[in-house]
Amino acid sequence: MSETASAYLGHATRTPVIACHECDLLQRESTVPPEGVLRCCRCRATLYRRHANSLDRTLAYALAACVLWIVSNAFPIVGLSVNGDLVETTMFGAVRVLYQDGMWPLSALIFITTMLMPACQALGLVWLLLPLRLGRTPYHADAVFRLLRVAQEWGMTEVLILGLLVALVKLSHIAAVVTGPALWSFGALMLLLAAAASAFDTRDLWSRLQGVPDAGPAFDSDTPFPAGTAAGCGLCVCHDCGLLTRAAPAQTRDERDAANVHAAVHLPAHAAHCPRCGAHLHLRKPDSLARTWACLIAAIILYIPANVLPVMDTSSLFGAQKDTIMSGVVYLWTSGSWPLAVLVFIASIAVPMLKILAIGFLAISANFRSTWQPDQRARIYRLVELVGRWSMLDIYVIAVLTALVQFNALATVRAGPAAIAFGAVVVLTMFAAMSFDPRLIWDARKTE
Repeated sequence: MSETASAYLGHATRTPVIACHECDLLQRESTVPPEGVLRCCRCRATLYRRHANSLDRTLAYALAACVLWIVSNAFPIVGLSVNGDLVETTMFGAVRVLYQDGMWPLSALIFITTMLMPACQALGLVWLLLPLRLGRTPYHADAVFRLLRVAQEWGMTEVLILGLLVALVKLSHIAAVVTGPALWSFGALMLLLAAAASAFDTRDLWSRLQGVPDAGPAFDSDTPFPAGTAAGCGLCVCHDCGLLTRAAPAQTRDERDAANVHAAVHLPAHAAHCPRCGAHLHLRKPDSLARTWACLIAAIILYIPANVLPVMDTSSLFGAQKDTIMSGVVYLWTSGSWPLAVLVFIASIAVPMLKILAIGFLAISANFRSTWQPDQRARIYRLVELVGRWSMLDIYVIAVLTALVQFNALATVRAGPAAIAFGAVVVLTMFAAMSFDPRLIWDARKTE
């Protein structure tokens, strides 16, 4: 354990404490049974999940995911058979077609979320766990661990699978659809990555890397905390690995008041790094509300052209047609695929709008230091984080249709200008949710 973390450690009668990453409440650590979950006693956020034989299971899932990632990107996903001619595409082929059509921002977004990040997720787990399995220490474990956290946030294989199903329904009205091996391997890859993320126990990982239990600072078991929150005790929790360390000394009283926590010790933005994983440490996310509002306002502005301008341009023997997101929903409904129509409407129209409203509500309530129902606002925040990625559904549908429907004189599908605007809305709302610090919800309320 680091020197900063061990500063509070004492004799064996002291009890280790942990801090909630969502409300910053200090709590005494308790024993978690195998497959059990430890939750915050105030906001009910998940603090820790304990898994039996965690690292070996995760390594097995990650190795299988690496193999399936190669299969998924080397073989065709789906094909169209027209008059005996078969047109097939891989995921990289769809990215290439979008790039050649001048839609390089969309091409880059799809490449990152469906190819690069899943690869980083699988390879990152293997990089960390395989040396441990062989009795060695992984090289640059801290940097790889931080990269793995980013890959888990931006990898969207599950959304891609749903987008492929919607694309298959649309393609079935054009020609005979031939499913490729990559479609099934992508489905298996989705399940393996989800299983690996669920089984991965970060505490077990750092315990093996450091050779000591993952215990935080300790206080006497019969003595109350100096303050109810970690910031109030001058402690800072790492958002990447969860280590609780001591913050830097305060600069001024005004800076402490800006943090709005009782007896808080000020930590300048990105002035310190986690002694374990190297991530930036801060008592509260620097300029959280300003960055949240900046991303949110930009998303609101782009939401209008994303729904008004055409998202797809279709040219055929019967003329040209420009489809918006809503017209695509209407097409699925009138063609009899009403479950998919409802799904696309929720993912592509309702979810982005509700995300904007929810993040705006959280930001306004934090700006005015509202004490209204903090537990309910915390649930809204978790819901926004959970559903944010599903708005990418229409982007993946467009990528597959653009790559496959290229029959020159017969029919051609190209991505419209709204596709880039809609992709930007999805990314900006995700950045807005990441920029918002949920601990601001609880700072206005006196710690219980």
